[in-house]
Amino acid sequence: MSRNWLADFKYEDGAWLVKKTGHRVPANRQLANDILTWLTFYTMAQSWRTWRRITGHKRPTIAFHPDKPRPWYFIWPVMHASGAKLISDVSQADIVFQFDDSTHTHARTPKTKPGARLVNFGCTDISKTCVAESFGRAAGYNLKVDPTIYTGPMVEKSEKNACHDGRIIEGPMEPIEGKTYQRLVDNEIEGGLVEDLRCCIVGGVPTVVFRKRRPIARRFLNENADVILDEPRKCYSAEEIAVISAFAAEIGLEWGGVDILRDRQSGRIYIVDANKTDMGPPVALNLGDKLKATRRMARAFVTAFAPKRSA
Repeated sequence: MSRNWLADFKYEDGAWLVKKTGHRVPANRQLANDILTWLTFYTMAQSWRTWRRITGHKRPTIAFHPDKPRPWYFIWPVMHASGAKLISDVSQADIVFQFDDSTHTHARTPKTKPGARLVNFGCTDISKTCVAESFGRAAGYNLKVDPTIYTGPMVEKSEKNACHDGRIIEGPMEPIEGKTYQRLVDNEIEGGLVEDLRCCIVGGVPTVVFRKRRPIARRFLNENADVILDEPRKCYSAEEIAVISAFAAEIGLEWGGVDILRDRQSGRIYIVDANKTDMGPPVALNLGDKLKATRRMARAFVTAFAPKRSA
C-alpha cells in the first residue's frame, strides 16, 4: 500500500470517494472541521510513538496483512500507546493482524514465525446478513426479517460495509438485490435523539463503549451530535456482554467495533453492524476522552495479544 494517504481517496462530483470501500464523503465544511479535530488527536497519538522510540520500548512487534492501517484507524494510536513496534515483515512479527476494509475478505493467512499471535484471520464476512444471522444465533432472537412476509416498518440497507444508506420502508415487499432487511429497532431517547451503543472489541471481549447520539432525522448517518465514553458493564447486563462476546466469536472478530441498539419497548439489545477495521473514537468525543479510550484499549490490547516473554 502506498505511503501517500491521499492515494486512498478520489475526488469526484463534490465528494471524496474511499477507493477501498466505495464510500463517498461530502466535501463540505463539516468534513474540514472533522479533519482538524482528528489532527489534534493524531498529534497526541504521535507523541506516544515518539516517546516509545526515545525510551527504547520496541516490543512486541506487529505487522498487518494484506493492507496497512492508516493513522485514522483505531489500531494506529492503540498500538503506539501500547508500545507495539510496527514492522513490515509479517514473517517476523509477534502479532499479525488481518487488516482489510472489504466486506468480504479473501486474503490467505501469511507465513508467520512460531508463536506469532494471529488476529482477525477468522473474520472474513461482515456483510449485514452475516451480522444479523450471527447475532440471531448468539442472542436467541432475530434482527433479520423476511421482507416478503414481514408486515410493518423495517430497515433496508446495503450489504456492504460503511455505506450508511439505511432507510425505513413498509413491508411486505419484494427484496432488492444487494440489500438486506432488518426489524426497526426503536433506540430513541429523550430530546428527540437516537442512541447507538458502539462497542469496541479486544480479544473478542467488549472493552470500551461510545454512546453516540444524533437527531432522529439523521438516524442512519454517521453524524453525531454528542458522544459519551462509557464502560461495557455500565451499558449492558452480564448476560448481554456474554451475547456480544458470543457474537464476536461467531464472526471471528477479535478486534473491531460493533454497533448495538437498545430497543426502548422490549429493552433488548440488537447488534446491527460490525467492523473489523474500526475507525476509532468518534470525532464528536472530546479530546480527553479520546485519549482515555485509547489508553484503555491499549491495556486490553497488551493483555489479549502481546505474547508473554520468558524471563
